[in-house]
Amino acid sequence: MRHAVATIDNTAAAADASHTELGPTGRPRSEFSEPAPLKGHGPARVIALCNQKGGVGKTTTTISVGAALSAYGRKVLCVDFDPQGALSAGLGVTTHDDLTVYDLLLSGKIDPHDAIKPTHVDGLDVIPANIDLSAAEVHLVGEVAREQILARVLRSVANDYDVVLIDCQPSLGLLTVNALTAAHGVLIPLECEFFALRGVALLIETIEKVKDRLNPALQLDGILATMFDSRTLHSREVLDRVVEAFGDDVLETVIGRTVKFPDASVAGMPITEFAPEHNAAKAYRQLARELVARGAVA
Repeated sequence: MRHAVATIDNTAAAADASHTELGPTGRPRSEFSEPAPLKGHGPARVIALCNQKGGVGKTTTTISVGAALSAYGRKVLCVDFDPQGALSAGLGVTTHDDLTVYDLLLSGKIDPHDAIKPTHVDGLDVIPANIDLSAAEVHLVGEVAREQILARVLRSVANDYDVVLIDCQPSLGLLTVNALTAAHGVLIPLECEFFALRGVALLIETIEKVKDRLNPALQLDGILATMFDSRTLHSREVLDRVVEAFGDDVLETVIGRTVKFPDASVAGMPITEFAPEHNAAKAYRQLARELVARGAVA
């Protein structure tokens, strides 16, 4: 009789498990609740969005998750650390004849607050960049403690914000090392495509070297799957391999591929403002809630 009852219980448990909704990562889908408001602001936790491959969604993610976090009452500073200046353009910020992050890196006399520009999104500011930044590595190579210059710049503004998001250039050069040295955590946007997957091991190795030699407090906050297309076997297979290789380091939130992202960029707006009801905007709001739930953001 006990065996019969146990069999019924096991069958019921299996039925419940079979009805559990799974997310794209193959794990049970979680509901991340809206974060509670903060009683005060600062000091900021610095997160570098890093991947040496271009076109994987670093800038889009920086803009969108920054806007989503600001909507949840967080004060956010985005740092454009790519000479292409895509982050600045994507937030509708002009960089002509204005102070940029390049000026802050090369001069220890400029107050970083003077280079910060507000955006049209409440609670979201930016330190812009332009093509001048491409010359920074040449100028910094002879500097003492050249890997720590960005950390010095951000130190004076950290108490004004809850999170600082650094949009890194697609390279593992001195600028990216500066960003990793200044950061508390790393978020890796990873396109669901085979060639993007191949470079992750090298990136993880670079992060470990920076952690070992320059920034022992550096943590991997997560790997974010981007440009996912559930209709293609290739996307699903790449995502499965990433989850198999990195386990819980892979965030549950997955960003799908959509034409809305370039449209939002042309408009100079985050996707959360440009098309707030679109699935992509909902995904970035979920990412913001997941980062808070994981402790990556206050």
